[in-house]
Amino acid sequence: MIKRLGRRPVAAALAALAAAGSVLAGGTAHAADGHADTQALLNGYQSHAGPGAAVYAGNRTGSWHLSAGTASIIGPARPIRPDEHFRVGSQTKTFTAAVVLQLVDEGKVALDEPIERYLPGLVQGNGYDGNRITVRQLLQHTGGVANPNVLTYAQNAAGLLKPDGSVELRPLVEVGLRTFPPVAEPGAKVEYSNLGYMINGLLIEKLTGVSIGEAITSRIINRLGLTRTTFPGPGDRSLPAPYLSGYRGVRAGPFFFWTETTSAPLISEPSLGSPAGAVISSLADLSKFYRAVVDGGLFSAATGAEMRRIATMPNPSDPRWLGVGLGVQLLSLSCGNAWFHNGIATSGYTSLTAVTEDGRHASLMTNAWEATSIKPTPVDVIESALCGSR
Repeated sequence: MIKRLGRRPVAAALAALAAAGSVLAGGTAHAADGHADTQALLNGYQSHAGPGAAVYAGNRTGSWHLSAGTASIIGPARPIRPDEHFRVGSQTKTFTAAVVLQLVDEGKVALDEPIERYLPGLVQGNGYDGNRITVRQLLQHTGGVANPNVLTYAQNAAGLLKPDGSVELRPLVEVGLRTFPPVAEPGAKVEYSNLGYMINGLLIEKLTGVSIGEAITSRIINRLGLTRTTFPGPGDRSLPAPYLSGYRGVRAGPFFFWTETTSAPLISEPSLGSPAGAVISSLADLSKFYRAVVDGGLFSAATGAEMRRIATMPNPSDPRWLGVGLGVQLLSLSCGNAWFHNGIATSGYTSLTAVTEDGRHASLMTNAWEATSIKPTPVDVIESALCGSR
């Protein structure tokens, strides 16, 4: 599903911020020749999204990019570039799932085995039974695991947060499972769960003997040559240069009033998202990564077929959404189906990447936390980039 976050306040974090600014909604548009349809939708999306928005798209023979608004509220307006770093939020889940699928190929884990076999005692109590929840269900959001906002419990868990604001993954998972009971029976329906993906991260650490960040870096980032992609360590709230600042803000008539939240305490702490949301990347790298996922560059064809087995459910907010695979989701567009994942980073970034089986790709981002259903939506822009601009 296209996951939208609730608008919970993060008062303690935002109170510590000093940089704020305002810009007119809209701003300068930067078009590539021949893609006026996508540019128009991107302009419309940016008018209710962040200070800027951009899309990077193409096919097996070449790529192009468009920008609207501005990359920064400081200084002259400038376009967002496809090589600039930003936090990808839940697109991290596809990286995590890809590592698990590699471990399937290596015979270290079986998709339909219970998580209790690999992480004994972790998913037990408070209504959970790890003997009834499979690895596949955790990857597919069908395990019935709760989806709490980590910020609502991590800062209140005694002794959980370290002085640098970071937290270890296992205690974070343990507190989440102990505090929030299941939301459905295992296998009954799709219930999106960040907490479930944190369990996937612990599975990877158990089977590889290294941290989730090291596993994703060595098995995915380095293997594909993703030079603009990193998995930051606990306590590292910085972004590598060149990077896009992230913003949160409010609308007042024709103006947006923005607060920069790029490295704000708590909301930018990578260990609070870890296998569910810590990755930093760029539009170009994300397109390259998702193409490798769909083209079979990371795991076997048989495992890729398992990835494509979707769990379906109605989605009234957007009937184009067909269901959830393993770390990817499926859209039905006017020119065919596309595999995708979106990401909302609370430190000020919203993004979505989609690819087709025939090699078309499109990656979209705006430099703000944008969680509305106002049209044009990110999927509207992506559909135009994949279907209308070729």
